[in-house]
Amino acid sequence: MRYLLAFLLLGFTVPSSLASSEHKPYAGLEKRQISSLSNDDIEELRRGGGWGLALPAELNNHPGPAHVLELREALELTETQVSAFEQIFEKMQLEAIEAGRKLIAAEQALDDGFMGKNLSRTALKELIDTAEKHRAELRFAHLSRHLISVELLSPQQIERYNELRGYAEDPCASVPEGHNAAMWRKHNGCEE
Repeated sequence: MRYLLAFLLLGFTVPSSLASSEHKPYAGLEKRQISSLSNDDIEELRRGGGWGLALPAELNNHPGPAHVLELREALELTETQVSAFEQIFEKMQLEAIEAGRKLIAAEQALDDGFMGKNLSRTALKELIDTAEKHRAELRFAHLSRHLISVELLSPQQIERYNELRGYAEDPCASVPEGHNAAMWRKHNGCEE
């Protein structure tokens, strides 16, 4: 009986060499300024960048104002269209910077709540709701401008936009200029 018990105990223990080699997906992230945001994320939010939040519009025939302006010559925009898109982009950027600033502060408050060790479930819910409210504001600032873009462009310009942005071809074949290659491949389900 003693031998059977010893055998069972040895059979169910994990050697320390295996335990120390376990996967550590978050190693190094504890050094971040804000746990849930990388330095690149923070920079993107501070500058009013899209942060990938407008992909539902962008990838479904609703061009983004920043990219429309970048492609103005190839799209043969009129002066009226250029002026309209410049105004749209400027207002969008101001709103996105403000919403991004609020989101960064909300994510910092969430980190601070956990660092304090006295975070209640009620306070946690409030912190999460605040962060998600600002994320929604940021997303709306970007996505709503894509709706306006469709009203200002002809169907031919939208088709050309999609071609120029690489949406008419295999998205994994090439990464459009201005996109982070790793994120592009990840969002498009490309195999590495």
